[in-house]
Amino acid sequence: MDFSDSFRIVNLAVAVLMILGGISQFFPISFQSTVIGVYVIIFGLATGLLEFQIPPQVSRYASFLFSFIGRGIFYIFVGSILLHGHVLRIISGSIVGFVGVAYVALEFIPSIEPPANMREADAGWGAEEV
Repeated sequence: MDFSDSFRIVNLAVAVLMILGGISQFFPISFQSTVIGVYVIIFGLATGLLEFQIPPQVSRYASFLFSFIGRGIFYIFVGSILLHGHVLRIISGSIVGFVGVAYVALEFIPSIEPPANMREADAGWGAEEV
């Protein structure tokens, strides 16, 4: 079965939740919450961008985003950043974290393959030409 469209919708929903959670970090305004908000918004924009276009630098410097376990741990990390304060942040952080746990679990189910945009363009470790 091909779940590419389902994964794309889930990843876009997670990207939107990251952006909304990052915006909610600005209230109440403080230096720490502003920095965290900016980072979470950047992470959300990058996650959304990966569903449409994969820049060549991403496969080299953020190759963890091209496996279920890498993307799952990333989602758990961002979800845990959002888990504080206001109830909307807790809800969005919980959903992002839950999707991350589901992605980590999918890594260990061999019958489900990652969609095309989560597969690396190169052959993996050691594929660089010296």
